[in-house]
Amino acid sequence: MSGGIRPAVGSTVGHTRGVTTIEPMTSTHPVFDEFAVLFDDYRVHYGQPSALQSTRSWLREQVARHRLAAAAAIRAQEVCGFITVTVMPASLRLGTAWSIRDLYVAPDHRRTGIADALLRHVIRNAGDAGAHRVSLQTETDNVPALTLYTDIGFQPVTGLELLNLTVDPPRHVP
Repeated sequence: MSGGIRPAVGSTVGHTRGVTTIEPMTSTHPVFDEFAVLFDDYRVHYGQPSALQSTRSWLREQVARHRLAAAAAIRAQEVCGFITVTVMPASLRLGTAWSIRDLYVAPDHRRTGIADALLRHVIRNAGDAGAHRVSLQTETDNVPALTLYTDIGFQPVTGLELLNLTVDPPRHVP
């Protein structure tokens, strides 16, 4: 989805609440502002202060520079969920790997198949683009998400450890 890769066509999923369309988000998409509002809600959900203007600007820049690609689930003209992805080189395979960075469904739309549809949309597009794999990470106590991911076919990666180094503010590395 990023790095010049775009989702194929939007896909749809039916539900008793109506049809949901999965559409790639660009900064010029008619519902981009609603997408930014939901992304800000997502940040608040994870403990960040609301910052709608900054969120909108950040998303616009990330999408425009192809650092991040996004798709939104739209039902009855309302953005009810989204997924973001980065594409990275898979150097040992001489290919690419897609990394799901964010997946969020508005509380009123959970358990309606939207998260599943967003995930499958990305997996389908990654396969169409020739990606070697799709990866994601979540908290170990996020049982609903882990259940969804494993039901779709994601598996834990044994033998790898996630390490982080905070560089804000920038620091000198010896």
